[in-house]
Amino acid sequence: MDASSDINTILTNSLSPGKSTRLIGHELDGSGRRGRPGGHNKAQWPRGSISSKMQWKAVAEKHRLEGSGADRERIPTTTPPPPEHRTRRGASKEREKRERKNGERNGAKIGHSTRHDAPRCLSRPFPSMLLLARLHILIFHRCHNALRQHAEQQLEQAAATNFSLYLATLVQELAKEDAQGHIRAAAGIALKNAFTGRDPARQAELQAKWLTQTEQETKTNIKQLTLQTLSSTNSQAGQAAAQVVAAIAAVELPRSLWDDLMPQLVQNVSQGEAHQKQASLTTIGFICESPDAELRAALIGFSNPILTAVVQGARKEETNIEVRAAAITALSDSLEFVGNNFKNEGERNYIMQVVCEATQADDSRIQQGAFGCLNRIMALYYDNMRYYMEKALFGLTIMGMKSEDEDVAKLAVEFWSTVCEEEIAIEDDNAQIGPVDDQDQLRPFYNFARVATGEVVPALLVLLSKQDEDATDDEYNISRAAYQCLTLYAQAVGPTIIPHVISFVEANLRHDDWHQRDAAVSAFGAIMEGPDDKILEPIVQSALPILISMIDDPVLQVRDSTAFTLGRITENCPRAIDPATHLTPLVESLFRGLMSSPKMAASCCWALMNLADRFAGDLGAAQNPLTPHFTNSVTQLLNVTAADAGAEPAVRTATYEVLNSFVSNAAQDSLQDIAQLSDVVLKRLEETIPLQSQVVSVEDKITLEDMQTSLCTVLQAIVSRLDKEIAPQGDRMMAGLLQILSNSGGKSSVPEAVFAAISSLANALEEDFVKYMEAFSPFLSKALDNQEESSLCSMAIGLVSDITRSMGIRSQPWCDNFMNLLLSNLRSTSLSNQLKPSILQCFGDIAGAIGGHFETYLSVVAEVLQQAATVNAGNDGSYEMFDYVVSLREGIMDAWGGIVGAMTSSQKTEALQQYVQPIFQLLNIISADGNRSESLMRSSMGVIGDLAEAFPNGQLAEALRQEWVLRLIKETRTNREYSQRTVETARWARELVKRQIGGTTSVIQT
Repeated sequence: MDASSDINTILTNSLSPGKSTRLIGHELDGSGRRGRPGGHNKAQWPRGSISSKMQWKAVAEKHRLEGSGADRERIPTTTPPPPEHRTRRGASKEREKRERKNGERNGAKIGHSTRHDAPRCLSRPFPSMLLLARLHILIFHRCHNALRQHAEQQLEQAAATNFSLYLATLVQELAKEDAQGHIRAAAGIALKNAFTGRDPARQAELQAKWLTQTEQETKTNIKQLTLQTLSSTNSQAGQAAAQVVAAIAAVELPRSLWDDLMPQLVQNVSQGEAHQKQASLTTIGFICESPDAELRAALIGFSNPILTAVVQGARKEETNIEVRAAAITALSDSLEFVGNNFKNEGERNYIMQVVCEATQADDSRIQQGAFGCLNRIMALYYDNMRYYMEKALFGLTIMGMKSEDEDVAKLAVEFWSTVCEEEIAIEDDNAQIGPVDDQDQLRPFYNFARVATGEVVPALLVLLSKQDEDATDDEYNISRAAYQCLTLYAQAVGPTIIPHVISFVEANLRHDDWHQRDAAVSAFGAIMEGPDDKILEPIVQSALPILISMIDDPVLQVRDSTAFTLGRITENCPRAIDPATHLTPLVESLFRGLMSSPKMAASCCWALMNLADRFAGDLGAAQNPLTPHFTNSVTQLLNVTAADAGAEPAVRTATYEVLNSFVSNAAQDSLQDIAQLSDVVLKRLEETIPLQSQVVSVEDKITLEDMQTSLCTVLQAIVSRLDKEIAPQGDRMMAGLLQILSNSGGKSSVPEAVFAAISSLANALEEDFVKYMEAFSPFLSKALDNQEESSLCSMAIGLVSDITRSMGIRSQPWCDNFMNLLLSNLRSTSLSNQLKPSILQCFGDIAGAIGGHFETYLSVVAEVLQQAATVNAGNDGSYEMFDYVVSLREGIMDAWGGIVGAMTSSQKTEALQQYVQPIFQLLNIISADGNRSESLMRSSMGVIGDLAEAFPNGQLAEALRQEWVLRLIKETRTNREYSQRTVETARWARELVKRQIGGTTSVIQT
């Protein structure tokens, strides 16, 4: 039996149209599109992490709108992240409807195809029937993980045995016109997966196999047969062929190995039958949407043929709806690569005409694609949009927002979200440049949002009231899209939005229809960020009594929206809250909301944490406005989090965060209550220890770890507030924390929380912490050596700094081990570079702790610091690289500061002399580099002062007289943006330099 017969027999009925298919680790929706790794997923916080107020703000946003912050790459089918995590400038808006409906990229049902003679390798019998059986199992039995994994292994083994023959057999079946569509699709997807992978390293490995281990004859015929399959009348085969062509293009186009591909696809679009046009346009779309940087760079050279093909297919003269829909999608995908075409007015006009006409098409898919294109165009080419906004886009998008098709309306709304994002970003960019005489240095700013406020905002307010009470938590609907746009609009236009929103709020805040009440309270919250606080404060003060009462609204959604709005008020306009008038009813209402519904918990907790920050008062004050509420609030929070309260895990975690905030911001009069609270928290933490050996499911493990993390976080806050008064509880606390560490398995987030609590205890007990080191140091060393869990390793590095600073000279017995592990981490290629600056800072902390004993490590550490000083970002470095270099230099300076101070205090300054010149070389580099941070300058001033102090007899006079040294000190001392601490450090350094300049002996080696 030949290979094609084998596949036909084995794969019959194995892949049904429209069903989700998984082949070798790649997910496909019903349209055949592979889900991109790291794609559009629900916003989640790392499980067990020590969360913050901002995290719970985001969680509150998610529960409030569940999707209001879509990254708008397409209409989402899962919960988008909250607005706080939108990327203003980088939001991808070109594929709003890409995966929304199955069949969007299905081929047409008419047409023809031709067959080429198969090459010799395609007619040979396939070596293993088992391979084909495994392929059938892999497709048909998705639910059986073990079976599927075994099948995957068999496929991979076959590919490894004879890669060329494996590919040739699959492409023969893909091109077989008389085979069933789902069989051809299965062969095509397996073929594509043979040289694509989610993991970048795996992807590179597979692409290398295609380039180096595949016979040229096989490659040529695979490309020919796959291109031929684009003309198939079977839509499933055409769809699979499009993915195969795109996968090969990702390998070959950047290497100039398939330069005739784009002309061929353009020819298919201009001369082919409808089904061939659609498949070819789909192929272009797949190629253009690739995240591969090399491919995206190569595509710029093909912008003309790409644009020719997609614009031709997208014209209103194209009568085939499927072709036009595919063309609009491909146009959206390709917009990033046609920048040169957009610079040409004639070409730009034609593109805009085609897209604008598509917004008026009868088919909703084409309308959606067109509005998606407009979103992407506005994000990419705002500078060129003034004429089109005046002539067409304003009216078209307002009409689109009123469309009966909700998906069209959402995309029209998102167009204005894009406008606001761009204009916010432009204003920020121009503000950073500052006043200039030449306006050409500034980006054009057209005030599109402000001019359109009177039309767009009322339309958004109407859409805000179209809530769907049956909507699922992760459903992104028109009401949520309108809210997101309204929040951006307030940030973009400031006070201009207030009259429109306030008139709507006044008319609907007490409306009988809950939809209108909910829209009114949501709209009020949406404008809390953007307008000046002084304008908002009187408005908020007058509205607060009504809003507080609405926390008891009979409709849950209204209560939830009210809690979230109160959260926005407490964060963005906290001065409007009068402690005497508003605080008591506000706190009481938020606690009622917290205990009334899990849905409201995140919003209520966020608002309570904001209140704790707002009314913390002066540091060390006896009382603050929250003091009268502290005892009762803590009692209620403990009741909610009690084991027998039955609170949902998310509610319990959020409530512990509130408790943490209240403790951290409590006044001195509440310290007695905090001391009593420590006993309760320790008892609860101790009660979790036996449970570590009793968990039987992943859910139980997650719940337990979240509880332990929360309790450790509260304990950390308690220790920080009680300081040395925690000493009587120290033994009990360490016993419990060490036992938790002993029972914690790998990949657990709990050790990080335990380390944070231990860090606070070390800071409180100082040198008395030494009694716990013998028992604790093995856990700390293990974490330092754990390069696979970088977050835990990072926490351990910081803990070494804390412990050595706290214990001082008494930490010396453990420093050999610490230094060996830290140096090993510096040499590691697997550990993130981002941890290396903190390791260098840790050297300085150790030196400061053990003083002259650090001389043992000085030569090795100095060599490391000198090597690190040679790292630079270069002229073409990324922003991340520039930031890393600054952080690295901070670490170097912090290390030298600790070392110089240690050698000076122990009268061993002679050991420093050989390193003075390299230190000044780095300081000179820093002075000449405009890429600095305040902390880097403060550390540099500290090192200059420390060196001047270490050599008080004028040995450094020659070095310190250099013009760049004096200029660097002056720049730091006179910088009005720097904190007082930094300025004072620079003044201190200047005084020490003045004393030096009269000296005579030099230690600078020439």
